Amino acid sequence: MSSKERFALVTGCGKGGIGEALVKEYASRGLHAIATVLPTESSDHLSEPGITCFKLDLTVEQSILDLKQSIQDLTGGRLDVLVNNAGLCYTMTAIDTEIIPVKRMFDVNIFGPMQMVHHFHDMLIRSRGAIVNIGSIGGVVPYLYGSSYNATKAALHHWSNTLRVEMSPLNVRVIISGEIGTNILKNDIHRQLPEASYYAPLASEFKKHVQRVPETTNRFEYAANVAAESLKPSPAAWFWYGKTTSIIRFFDTFAWRTFWDMIFWRTFNLAKLRDAHCTRLKGGL
Repeated sequence: MSSKERFALVTGCGKGGIGEALVKEYASRGLHAIATVLPTESSDHLSEPGITCFKLDLTVEQSILDLKQSIQDLTGGRLDVLVNNAGLCYTMTAIDTEIIPVKRMFDVNIFGPMQMVHHFHDMLIRSRGAIVNIGSIGGVVPYLYGSSYNATKAALHHWSNTLRVEMSPLNVRVIISGEIGTNILKNDIHRQLPEASYYAPLASEFKKHVQRVPETTNRFEYAANVAAESLKPSPAAWFWYGKTTSIIRFFDTFAWRTFWDMIFWRTFNLAKLRDAHCTRLKGGL
């Protein structure tokens, strides 16, 4: 191992996601890229030179400790970049949310990055490295059917803000990044509204929503820009890159607080739900 060799660790590098794009981008930039995939996932898509892959379950602390030992052996106890990318999605109305899958989502989306930083901070401090936490516009605006997912990302954003300040005296940079549409919806594609839900009149719209293919920035283009930003001596604290990020950040900053209510009423056809609800009330149901 060269004393000048740099190492980047990216969690959540399943096939087709931004983790895969990011770890390949770091490898192309000459870093020794370290990918993690779930114990049940294949790593065949990460077989190119410059990438080392390990299994990781963020919900099991011993799995993180085992990963730390493997990376210590590989890098000599240094880590230049940690990208907390692994994440889960749960699509459902707030009133119909089931808590058990949401608890698992919090374990991955927020407690996972917390544990990764807790166990790997010494390596990052030793290398004067960078932490990149992958956020979402859902953590900024009240995107419908994503209340619990949005909550995980809002928590990640605020935790990262504080982490950035606390790590600055130790010469570790912290970056919040987003947004990019990938295959995170793949586990929700068959999700349906409960038959008795107040939102049942929008069942067909909900089905189209979970089965949609987001039109967003190419994941490899996104990865190239995030990797470049993370390797700068003074990166942006919030690095948002994508087709809609600038306008969303602008309106969230300067528009009135209920601006998004109006936008999402139209986008998600909430007038149809209101009319169905009024009809139901008139019928005494």
